[in-house]
Amino acid sequence: MFKHEKQLLEIVKVERPNPTYAAMLQEQIGGPQGELKAAMQYFSQSTRIKDPAIKDVFMDIIAEELSHLEMVSTAVNMLNGHDLQAPAASVGNIESHVLTGLNPMLTNASGQLWTAAYVNVTGDLAADLLSNIAAEQRAKVVYEYLHRQINDKHVRQMIDFLLNREEAHNTMFRECFQKIEDTGSNRDWGIDKDARLYFNLSSPGNFVGSELHNPQHPSFNAPQNPPQH
Repeated sequence: MFKHEKQLLEIVKVERPNPTYAAMLQEQIGGPQGELKAAMQYFSQSTRIKDPAIKDVFMDIIAEELSHLEMVSTAVNMLNGHDLQAPAASVGNIESHVLTGLNPMLTNASGQLWTAAYVNVTGDLAADLLSNIAAEQRAKVVYEYLHRQINDKHVRQMIDFLLNREEAHNTMFRECFQKIEDTGSNRDWGIDKDARLYFNLSSPGNFVGSELHNPQHPSFNAPQNPPQH
């Protein structure tokens, strides 16, 4: 069950309208590293998770990703301003001027519609967690790019909050991975001789040799638990 509380997860304000930046920020609404993709990916993966603690982590992050989507959409709406001016619109936000009345759309920064093809689900918890760890890392990178390209102090504050939350989610998924790292597709890692071969296909040079010594499945150092709210 989800419920809606009217206050945003974090205060969202802008100094002034900036339709061009609004189009850029659309990337985190409907792009492949955006908030909607994250929420839908984790939701799709969560259905068959048997560990109740790990499932709770997934559901908590899903709920927060939807809250992030709400924040970013609110910021895009404010940055779009109040006046429909399609001739002055930049690539990526034309449709908001001629189709949605400046409402944020489920598109990326180029105006391409969100697609479920962004969502990765395998049914193997180890693989899905590694995918989610990478997804959170990529989302943080996008927010870092966005942070560099706006001087609006309020927008920068919001983005700073969001990119740090991506880092927190990354940590939470890593902790889940540590609990199950010897299961599923990680089981019996490096046992077969073919899993230990290294094909040196770069010439000249032989920096690795012909064998991977003591190959190990992916693993992470134990992170510190983030404070709970």
